[in-house]
Amino acid sequence: MAMADVACSDQAGTGRRRFSPLLTIEQVASRTGLTKRTLRYYEELGLLRPTGRSDGNYRLYSEDDVARVERIKELRDLLGFSLAEIRAFLEADDEREQLREAFRQESDAEARLAQLERCDALIQRQLQLIEQKIAGLEQLRASLQARLTRHAQRRTELLQQLPSLDQ
Repeated sequence: MAMADVACSDQAGTGRRRFSPLLTIEQVASRTGLTKRTLRYYEELGLLRPTGRSDGNYRLYSEDDVARVERIKELRDLLGFSLAEIRAFLEADDEREQLREAFRQESDAEARLAQLERCDALIQRQLQLIEQKIAGLEQLRASLQARLTRHAQRRTELLQQLPSLDQ
């Protein structure tokens, strides 16, 4: 299978593009610890779009695609997001990236302000998703702590019912 190079965004934010080889689905699966089936499923759901296809119609992924897969894993594993929540989060990321590019090219101050306001709204939406998860986790933690408190009380009651070892 012929490999191609693709321009990827510069993670350091210098505005320069770097070129890196495209990866096969096997390589992405190996690097991310996901199965090929999971990667195909993410594509089916619209969470992941391979950068291209080979001459034999095999999926090809860029480093940006791998970073997106890692982002999906982070949202799923670390924050416990559902696939629908991940989609909403990634859509906001995608729109913010488009706004960032438009902002760089825009010279009109009013238009740039509008772009910043839209970015702020997207970030607020993402923060709201995270805050909902945090609230749910805090409720779960409080419930578990209450159980531990009840168990400590029951333990104390049961210990008081036991015959004293001093007798």
